[in-house]
Amino acid sequence: MIELGSTPPELAWPLALMLAWVAGEVIHRRIQLPRISMYAIVGFALAPTQLGLLPPAAQGSVLFLANVSLGLILFEAGHRFNLRWMRVNAWLAVSSATEAGLAFVLVYGVAVAFGTAGTAALLLAALSMATSPATILRVVNEQRSSGQVTERILHLSVMNCVLAVFVFKIVVGMTVFRTSGRLGEAIYSSLFVLAASAALGAVFGLLMPALLRRFHRTRQDSTLAFTLAVILLVSIAHGLKQSPVLATLTFGLLARHRRISMGPSERGFGALGDLMSLLLFVFVASTLERDKVLAGALLGLALIGIRLVAKVVGVSIYSRVSGISWRKGLLTGLALTPISAFVILVLEQTRHIGIDLVDQLSPLAAAALTLEIIGPVVTLYALRWAHETQDSEGH
Repeated sequence: MIELGSTPPELAWPLALMLAWVAGEVIHRRIQLPRISMYAIVGFALAPTQLGLLPPAAQGSVLFLANVSLGLILFEAGHRFNLRWMRVNAWLAVSSATEAGLAFVLVYGVAVAFGTAGTAALLLAALSMATSPATILRVVNEQRSSGQVTERILHLSVMNCVLAVFVFKIVVGMTVFRTSGRLGEAIYSSLFVLAASAALGAVFGLLMPALLRRFHRTRQDSTLAFTLAVILLVSIAHGLKQSPVLATLTFGLLARHRRISMGPSERGFGALGDLMSLLLFVFVASTLERDKVLAGALLGLALIGIRLVAKVVGVSIYSRVSGISWRKGLLTGLALTPISAFVILVLEQTRHIGIDLVDQLSPLAAAALTLEIIGPVVTLYALRWAHETQDSEGH
């Protein structure tokens, strides 16, 4: 009998992706579980520290492909972000700042109460502010959801990511300063990286529309051009040790407001987007180790609960003044549950620049695995209860 761990490396990932796709289709057809939840279960089961089919995540180009996948999703998230809506309804931005700030304070307090060291507690709190646009967008696109709750969670997830990256970089900068004593390096690790990453995305956001106009392709499907641009942008950001998250979000945002859009048939980047998302969610779950999940299980579950309270309360209290009912405010907060794909990739990117924080945050492994599976389910049912999915009436 051949052990899974003896599978040739060049066969391991294609086999894992096929297994995840089959499992996702079977379970989705039988019990309507979001496909990405099954991708996570398969990825975790086949991880190097579990069944051992997959090689360590840091090997080969899989990490780069996962970051490209996240980049494509973040570009689309930025592309769907409407700045004019933010100016008209400023309460949406206020609710984002409130629920993210509340999540930071409550998670930090719980982490300290569980005996977590100060720096690790701050890192947990910073990452808990985020909501994963990758999960939100996949559920929305899969269900073809539309409506007030859908648009709000898309916008809130983008704002949450920006806030989380900003605070996370500040905490990382503080950590570098405490360990090295070099103030310049600490500033570079935080504020400069944020500014440079946003500037890099802005350059692409200005140049690509100009290039498409030069080739007279503004009225044609520009999906291929944007896909190539995102891949190049992620490569440059990694090479310069900047943040691909902020770079791709900024790129999408400026591309939208330069009035260059993807064809509606290619929302989510079509079949390529589906393939890359499959790889992303399998990869994210495969980075989680069973021992760390078990070690941080109690605090991880506490973080999930307190973060959910923060999201629901922070959004709900502004429901009426921002133009929706209390019920839809509650459902919007529930739909912001996913976090895993964004958080794990941010940690892997931090490891890429030489700062390994993964081992310090075992409670996050437990929270990430749990939310990788149930997060999409919570978002799906929140959208169904809001009657914004195509099959809402049947449920």
